Amino acid sequence: MIHVTDVFDPAQFSPARFTALGRLTSLALSPDGSRLIAVRQEPDAKGARYVPALWQIDPDGQREPTRLTWSEKGENQPAFRPDGSLLFVSGRPDSDGEDDEPALWELPTFGEARVVARAPGGVSSPLVARESGTVLLRGSRLAGVTDTEADREARRDRADRKLNHILHDGYPIRFWDHELGDAWPCLFALDESVAPSGPAVGGESDGDGGRDSDGLRALAGGARKELVEAGVSLSADGRLAAVTWRVRIRGAQRDRQLALIDVDSGAVRTLAADEGYLYSAPTISPDGRLVASVKESIGDFDTPMTYALVVHEVDSAAAPVEVPVGDVYPAELAWSGDGSTLVVSGDLHGRGAVLAVTVDGWKVRTLADDAAYLSVCVDRTGETVYALRTTIDRPPHPVRLRGDGTPVELPAPDAAPALPGTLTDVTAVAPDGQTVRGWLCVPHGVSAESAAPVQVWIHGGPFASTNSWSWRWCPWTAVARGYAVLMPDPALSTGYGPQWLARAWPHRAGLVWSDIEALLDDVLKRPELDADRTACLGGSFGGYMTNWVAGHTDRFGAIVTHAGLWALDQQHTTTDAADWKSGLFGTPAEHPDWYAENSPNNFVDSIRTPMLVVHGNRDYRVPVSEALRLWWDLVSRFDGEPDELPHRFLQFTDENHWILSPGNAQIWYETVLDFVDRHVRG
Repeated sequence: MIHVTDVFDPAQFSPARFTALGRLTSLALSPDGSRLIAVRQEPDAKGARYVPALWQIDPDGQREPTRLTWSEKGENQPAFRPDGSLLFVSGRPDSDGEDDEPALWELPTFGEARVVARAPGGVSSPLVARESGTVLLRGSRLAGVTDTEADREARRDRADRKLNHILHDGYPIRFWDHELGDAWPCLFALDESVAPSGPAVGGESDGDGGRDSDGLRALAGGARKELVEAGVSLSADGRLAAVTWRVRIRGAQRDRQLALIDVDSGAVRTLAADEGYLYSAPTISPDGRLVASVKESIGDFDTPMTYALVVHEVDSAAAPVEVPVGDVYPAELAWSGDGSTLVVSGDLHGRGAVLAVTVDGWKVRTLADDAAYLSVCVDRTGETVYALRTTIDRPPHPVRLRGDGTPVELPAPDAAPALPGTLTDVTAVAPDGQTVRGWLCVPHGVSAESAAPVQVWIHGGPFASTNSWSWRWCPWTAVARGYAVLMPDPALSTGYGPQWLARAWPHRAGLVWSDIEALLDDVLKRPELDADRTACLGGSFGGYMTNWVAGHTDRFGAIVTHAGLWALDQQHTTTDAADWKSGLFGTPAEHPDWYAENSPNNFVDSIRTPMLVVHGNRDYRVPVSEALRLWWDLVSRFDGEPDELPHRFLQFTDENHWILSPGNAQIWYETVLDFVDRHVRG
C-alpha cells in the first residue's frame, strides 16, 4: 500500500515537527534483483543527530517495508555480496565492546550481524564485485605511516598527548569541513582468506599488493592527495577499479584524471588525463572493458565550462565515445548487470531525467523526465531501474521504472505529507530575451482580498537546479506560515544546456539578478500575491546573490544570507577550492572591473534592508570569515542605538556549509522565518 497523507496538518511543517520527520537517503539492489535496501534517517532520542537505519523494500511493490537494523549508532552504506548477505557500515559496539569508529559489518540472510573489517580511523563506502565478491573500502592513514599497527599507535599517541598539529607541504590542506594532511585517504581491499572471523579486523598496507594477517590491504601505495574525495567503481570480477585521481599540474592547480587500479597488485595506471578537465562519477562496466564518466572542462575567465558523458575503452588508445545527452546535466551513472546498458540520471529543465544508453550503437532513450531521480540502481538486464524519485512537492520515495518509464511507486516507511499549498511551474522573459523558469509555491486559501507575502529563494551552486525536495531549504515551511515562495532557475543553473551556463559567465551577478527579477516581477502581477511584502533568501551562491542584491535594491523587506560570499578577493583565496576559484576568476589585479562589479562588499554603503547573516564555523567552502567581515561592515556602519540594530547574525559553531543536526536545523528554520515575519509582516 502507498501511504499519502490527505489532510494537511499545519503543525507538520512547524520547525520542530518538520525536522523530526524521517527521510530516505539511498538505495542498494542485490545482484539478482530480489532485494532492495533503503537507508532511512530519523533523529535520535535527544534530537542531537540523524541516525540511519536499513529498511527492506519489496522490489515488486507487494509487501510493506521492513526495518532490518536498530542500533543507536545507526547503519549506513549498504552493499550486497553475491550470496545475498548484506554489508553495511556502523559504529555500533561489537562483542569486544569496541565502537565509535565505523566498521564494516555483515548481516547474513539468516543470523546475526558480525564485524568483517575494522581499521584505525574507521572505514566507509564498501564496494562489492558483483561476481567475485571482492570488497573495497575507503579509509585513511596518518601521514608518514605505512602499516596498520603504526597507524593505530600514531593515532593513540596524538590522542593521548592531545597533538593536533599538521605540517603542510602542498595544496589542498582542507576539504569541506575537515583538515587534510594529518591523515590521507586510502582505498583498501579486503582479503578474507586471511581475515579472522572474530569481531575486530584491522589491516596492513604495503601498497604493492602484499597480504598480511589482518586482512586489509591498501591499494595505490603512497597515494596521498590523489584520492581526496575520489570516485571509485569496481568491475564484476573484482580485478580492476576505476577511480578519479587528483594530480598537481603547476603551483596549486590540480586536475582530476581517470585512473585504473589493479586490485591484485595495487598498481595504478592513467586512463585519461586532459589538462584543464575534471573527471567525476567513474563507473566501470561489469566486464571491466569500459569506463563511463562525466568530463567537465574547468574553463577560465573567458571560456565557460563544458560537460560531457564520455566512455573510455580500458585496453585501447582509441578516443573516448562522447554520448549525446542533450540538456541533461549528468550526475549519476550505473551499468546494468550484463553491461549492455548504461543508465544516466541528472538535471533537466527544472526537473530531472533518467536515460538508458545502449552500448551497441550508443543509442539514447529517455526512461523518465518528470522528476529528479537519485540513488539509481539497475537490474542485471537493464530492463528495470530502481531509484528515489523526488520533486519540489514530494520527498524522495522509492520507485520502479520499466518499459515506458512510468514510475511505479513502491511501499515506503513514511507517508507523503499533505502540503499547505500548491506548486506551479512559472516562466518569464529576461531582458536579453531568454525564457527563465522557476517554481512557485502558493498557500491554500489566498486571494486578491487576502494576498500572500512573497519570499524569493535563490539556489546555491551555482551549477544546480531547484528541482527536488530539500530538507535543508524546504519552501513548504514558509508556505505553512502563509508565504508564497518563488524559486527561480536563473542563468548558471544546470539542466538547460551549456548555453545557460555561458549566458552569465563568469558568474555575472547582474545578469543572474535580471533573470530572477524578471520572474519575480511577472509572478507579482498575480492578484493573490502581495508585491509590497517581499523577502529574498539564499544559501552559498544564493547567499552571495542576496549579499549582492542587498547593495543594489531596497525592494525587499528582509534579506537572509546563508553561507554567502561577501568579499570575493578574500573568499577566492581562503576557500578549500581556491585552486578552482583562482584559476577561473583570476585576481583583482587581472580583472579589476569584474571584481569591482561583482564583489558584494563594494556596495555595503548602499544596503538599507535588514539582513540575517547565517554561517557555520566549520564551513571551509565559504569560510566563516565571509560572515565575520560582512557582520563587521554592517554593524560598524550602523549609527543608531544598539538595541535598534535591524541586522542579526546566527552562528553555528559546529556546523559546516550545511546545517545538519536536527536541533540546529530547527533553530535555523525558526530564526529565519521569525526574522522574515518581523520585517515583512511587522
